[in-house]
Amino acid sequence: MSIKAYVLLKVSSGAEREVCKQIADFEEVLDASVIYGEYDIIAKVSVEELESLEIFLSENIRSIPSIMLTSTMIVAREYKGKAKRNALKVQTL
Repeated sequence: MSIKAYVLLKVSSGAEREVCKQIADFEEVLDASVIYGEYDIIAKVSVEELESLEIFLSENIRSIPSIMLTSTMIVAREYKGKAKRNALKVQTL
């Protein structure tokens, strides 16, 4: 069973786009977006086990110099939105 998590990041001012592009290149990252608000970037991550998440965060994400703070939220249960459910139905027809 894979583990999914959202990682919120605060980065140095002006580094948002570059850091987001860098994070999006990691194999574990499903999506990465620059956002407005308290945090600058959000990334959706998927790994095989909890230990892999810890290693990924410490060795990859937190090693990027422009990242000042991270907050990780592990997904407990996931629901697909209507648009995605409809797209899946079309694919199976």
